Amino acid sequence: MTVITARSLPTTPPTESSESSESSGRPPLRLSLKPPGPRSGLLDGAWWPRTRDLARELPALTDLLDHRWGRITRVTVNPTHWPDVPRKAPVNGHVVKVGWYLAEQDPHQLLLLSYRVGRWDLLVVPPETGPESAAWLMAAACDPRTARTGSALMADELDRHPAAPAAAVPASRAPAEEWEAEGGAVIAPVGPAGGG
Repeated sequence: MTVITARSLPTTPPTESSESSESSGRPPLRLSLKPPGPRSGLLDGAWWPRTRDLARELPALTDLLDHRWGRITRVTVNPTHWPDVPRKAPVNGHVVKVGWYLAEQDPHQLLLLSYRVGRWDLLVVPPETGPESAAWLMAAACDPRTARTGSALMADELDRHPAAPAAAVPASRAPAEEWEAEGGAVIAPVGPAGGG
């Protein structure tokens, strides 16, 4: 397992680091990737973003992976756990297209595509996950013997720690929130005509 916690590629535990990433002032990425070699399992690694702000989080991730996997051209997510999914993300000299699939994509996974090399699936560890749980999830996603989806690994982690707070796996959005996130408008009810 390769664990990346900064823009350079050191091997360190997937935990919080007080160092900032280069001169940008951003904290280092929390990313674990399977070692190079034949593809095995359903996941290629895990990413532990710091927030649910996809527009803020994606540029650093795709910039780092551009150097490792070739230019990332497209990212897809399931919008269940992302309050806003941008259509594009600017990344160090190019733009990455962002799409979402509600029914077809695991809500705990991120799909990255590159023209040169292909596709990768990453487990997305929820930002509010504690360090111990995140370390276990990141290691499990990188284990070549693991043939589990992101949601299955999240369920395994909840089984390991049943007393964990509900925030570890956020609930889906309410139908009105989903409609609004997809571009629909929620109109507040208006009182009866004529007042009174």
